Amino acid sequence: MPPISCFLLLTFLFTTSTLDVVVGAVGVNWGTMASHPLPPLKVVKLLKSNNINKVKLFDANSDVLQSLSGSNVAVTVGIPNAMLRSLNSSKKAADSWVHDNVTRYIPNGGSVTRIEYVAVGDEPFHKSYGEQFHPFVIGAAMNIQAALKKAKLDSKVKVVVPCSFDSFETGFNTSSEVHFRPDVNKTMTELLMFLGKLGSPFFVTISPFITHLENKNISLDFSLFRETARPHSFSHKTYKNSFDLSYDTVVTALSSAGYPNMDIVVAKIGWPTDGAANASSNLAETFIKGLINHLRSNLGTPLRPHKPPLETYILSLLDEDQRSIASGNFERHWGLFTFDGQAKYRVDLGQGSSSLVNAQNVEYLSSKWCVVNNNKDLSNASASALEACANADCTALSPGGSCFNISWPSNISYAFNSYYQQHDQRAESCDFAGLGLITTVDPSMDHCRFPIEIRISHAEFHRLCNFQWLILLVTTLLAAAFSV
Repeated sequence: MPPISCFLLLTFLFTTSTLDVVVGAVGVNWGTMASHPLPPLKVVKLLKSNNINKVKLFDANSDVLQSLSGSNVAVTVGIPNAMLRSLNSSKKAADSWVHDNVTRYIPNGGSVTRIEYVAVGDEPFHKSYGEQFHPFVIGAAMNIQAALKKAKLDSKVKVVVPCSFDSFETGFNTSSEVHFRPDVNKTMTELLMFLGKLGSPFFVTISPFITHLENKNISLDFSLFRETARPHSFSHKTYKNSFDLSYDTVVTALSSAGYPNMDIVVAKIGWPTDGAANASSNLAETFIKGLINHLRSNLGTPLRPHKPPLETYILSLLDEDQRSIASGNFERHWGLFTFDGQAKYRVDLGQGSSSLVNAQNVEYLSSKWCVVNNNKDLSNASASALEACANADCTALSPGGSCFNISWPSNISYAFNSYYQQHDQRAESCDFAGLGLITTVDPSMDHCRFPIEIRISHAEFHRLCNFQWLILLVTTLLAAAFSV
């Protein structure tokens, strides 16, 4: 073969293999905090049809892990913060957790379920938690690592601890000084030593949406990778987007702590589509496309040129109507897909198409909705709606939400229907002291969708909702029995 042809061939192979590596490093967070979650097997089919080959879980749901068996999807298994105390105090509890949630899915060291990481805690250093989890993180991580080693899986499965971005202190100014918060500095130093010895990456959340929400100096254009954005200076470098600025904040903190070359995994990053101003499908599409293109460019950041994150996990795969809204109503709307697996916008995650593939053969409840009965005295309707929203999901009605501008009493109907759907369309759940009315006419309007829930058996719903608490109870009992 002529030299020039060899050169072109090698260039092509190098370029395509590099793209594969970068695209393959993009995964999703799969949460199950939904009143009517999409069945795990359908979710796995959704992952496969969209060529998503990495997934990060927040717990170790047995149904979810079993559904991932044989899928060749790389998995990060999560340990909830509530379990850290018991895993810190008992090596036996850690051994039991690893046996039940890792070893059983990797028989004889095989790869029936491709578990790559165990994430100890979910942002246990988040400022909102105070210091309640700090004393238990390192001990729990060490005990899980010891249990993996005992099971001869420590060479296959790495232990990590996902960290929130508020673990760092910085004013987003021209100073290069970035430090861990004083209350987490000691624990974070121990964590970095632990990760460094294992060769594990640093898992961190980066959220340009929340940064924009909380910092008036960060513009929307800057957050969305738009070329029209005004650049920012940080650490004597110029930044064109919020992601690079946040990422290099993490790099600077790690360097200051003595770990300038530690690999970084972006454990959560995304843009919500509802529940707040600037939370929309259009802006989410702009952000995700900008992020994916930036990662594929392999440009890296000013402090780490040509070295993008080791992996990046989008928050999230699906909307979850049971997620905490303590930090904002948008928390229930991070999904690339709606709760029932329908794509919200167009983006290429690596499947070679600009369109996402929807979940197939989704089973819904009957085509019925609960609305307000306009023939009744509606003077107390608002009070009934507030009560409904306290036990359902009305985040779309919040300022900036997709249903914020619907007029009264349509907003009352939305609240009634949300309660009715979450309670499996039971007739009594559309009573509201006689103010509710069941209809077969879809009350949806403009961009405001009145959803119909997914059909799910009561037994399956009950099992999924109580899974985390069951594991917590078992682990706590083990800790008490085998405390060492």
